[in-house]
Amino acid sequence: MSHGIPRTSGGGDRSEQSRQKELQKINEYQSLIDSLSQAVTCNDLSNTTLELTSKVLSFNPEYYTIWNQRRRVLQNLFEPPKDVQSESDILAQVESLLSADLHFLVPLLLKFPKCYWIWNHRYWLLRQTTALLSQETAHKYWTQELGLVGKMLGRDSRNFHGWNYRRFVILGLENLIETKNALSNDTQSNDANGEVVRQEQSITESEFTYTTKMIMSNLSNFSAWHNRSKLIPRLLDERKANAEQRRKMFDEELAFIQQGVFTDPYDQSLWYYHHFLFSELGETNGNAFMTLTNSDRGTYLENEIEAIKDLLEDTDDCKWVYHALVTYAAQYLQVNAGNKLVTMAEIKSWLGELRKLDPMRNKRWDDWEQTLNI
Repeated sequence: MSHGIPRTSGGGDRSEQSRQKELQKINEYQSLIDSLSQAVTCNDLSNTTLELTSKVLSFNPEYYTIWNQRRRVLQNLFEPPKDVQSESDILAQVESLLSADLHFLVPLLLKFPKCYWIWNHRYWLLRQTTALLSQETAHKYWTQELGLVGKMLGRDSRNFHGWNYRRFVILGLENLIETKNALSNDTQSNDANGEVVRQEQSITESEFTYTTKMIMSNLSNFSAWHNRSKLIPRLLDERKANAEQRRKMFDEELAFIQQGVFTDPYDQSLWYYHHFLFSELGETNGNAFMTLTNSDRGTYLENEIEAIKDLLEDTDDCKWVYHALVTYAAQYLQVNAGNKLVTMAEIKSWLGELRKLDPMRNKRWDDWEQTLNI
C-alpha cells in the first residue's frame, strides 16, 4: 500500500502454468527490444518504430531510453510529408499525433502513477501543443489536462507527481492567457479603480480553493499544504491586499491550521504548514503576509507557545509538539530575550524529551542546544 492505494503484488507461490506464462512474456519483451534496437540502428523514425516503442513501454515504462527514442520518432513525424501542402492538413496531422500520444499515456499513468518517465513525457507532449498548434487548440489541451490531473489526485490525493504536474499545467494556462491578453484587449476587464483585471487571477483563486477542498478531505496531505504555501504570496499580490487584509488572511490561515494541529498533533504534515506560517513572522523571510513589529511577533509567539504547552497534557509522547516548542521558543528569544515566558531550563527539558522520542537525531538536538547556548 502507498497512501492507502493498493499495489500489485508479485509475491507468493506460482504454478508451473503461471511461470510458463511469465517466461513467454519475457521472451516477447526481449523480441521487442531486439526489433527496436535494430530500428534505432537503422535510424528508422517511422510509425512502425513508434508502435514498437508503444509495445515496449507498455511492458516497462521505466525504460527511459525508449521514451527518448519515442520523442525522436514523434519529432520526425511532426515534419510534414512532401505531398502535404495545406497548413491546416499539417496542423491536423500534428494534432492527431499529439492527441494519440496523450491518450496512450492515460492507462500507463493509471497503472504506474509514480513513474517519473511517464509524467516527464506528458510534460513534453503538452509543451509541443503550445509550440506546434494554434493558441486556441493548445489552450483546449492544457484545460483538458487540468481535468485529468484532478482525476489522478482523486485516486491518490498525495501523489506529488500529480501535484507538480498540476502546478505545471496551471502555469502553462496562465502563460497562454497572458499571451492572449497581450494580443487582444477583448478578454480584459477593468476593476473599480479602472485597472486591468487579468483572467489568470481566477486560476490562482480557484487553485487556492482546490487546496482547501483536498485538505478537508484528507488533513494529512503534504502536497496540498505545500501547494497552499506557494499560492498565498501570489494570491495576496493579485488581490492587491493591503496590510489589514494580509494580516486578516494570516489570522485565518493560523486558525485553520490550529484546528488541524489540535485535532491530530501527531500528524507531521500539519506541523509543516504551521512552521511555514511562523517562519513568515521572521524579519529575514519573504514576509508574504505582512510587516510586523517585534511587539506583534512576540504576541503571536507568546500565544502559540502557551497553546502548544497545553497540548502536552494529552500528548507528552508526541515529538512534533516538543519540536514546535523549541522552534518557537528560539524564535521568541530573538524577539524578546528579556521576557521570562520561556526559560532556558524549559527549552533544555523539551530537548531532553526530543532525545528520548527521537534518539536517532541526537546530533541534531546537540547542535540545537549549542546554537541556543544552553
